[in-house]
Amino acid sequence: QARMRMVVAFLLAQLLPWTRGGTGFLLVLGSANVDEGLRGYLTKYDCSSADVNPIGGISKSDIRRFLRWGASNLGYQVLGEVEAAAPTAELEPLRNNHVQTDEEDMGMTYDELTIFGRLRKVARCGPVTMYQKLVHEWRGVHSPSVVAEKVKRFFFYYAMNRHKMTTITPCYHAENYSPDDNRFDLRQFMYNIRWPWQFRKIDTLAERDQ
Repeated sequence: QARMRMVVAFLLAQLLPWTRGGTGFLLVLGSANVDEGLRGYLTKYDCSSADVNPIGGISKSDIRRFLRWGASNLGYQVLGEVEAAAPTAELEPLRNNHVQTDEEDMGMTYDELTIFGRLRKVARCGPVTMYQKLVHEWRGVHSPSVVAEKVKRFFFYYAMNRHKMTTITPCYHAENYSPDDNRFDLRQFMYNIRWPWQFRKIDTLAERDQ
């Protein structure tokens, strides 16, 4: 279903000028943001694949702030409705008692992803260093064992999905932690998803810090 969205989008981009008596084709815009790319929360060659992605280098937090600003200052009230809606990939059937949401699927919030991204790229943290920083920053909010689990979950999925960044759609870069492999982040894209030494070290530190 996710890849069918991409196929249909490019099909319509090719057909619409023809149906209007014109020539050429339209550009397809992508919709994945920088945090989804960092987590790998997208399907390779799905609707994240496009000619250009205007929000591909912008964090979810900044996108939501812009939507609120647009609703208040530009008079487009529908932008406020979009911002208030829970982000969802809309890939699961709708049910009365459950709605698929991004953050539930990812196992982490977008705000946490922003923190992880800046520590990974700007502060150049690996798994152990990131745990050591966050166990102090989140003191009183999360226990050391919860911090350890969150850091390990992030790096597990980051390693698993890093290869997707080699085909990401070109975008305007507005964040200093963009994971775009082609132009902005030349880190390796093949990792051991188990991070054996690093995760064992985090478990040892979390047990000591409890």
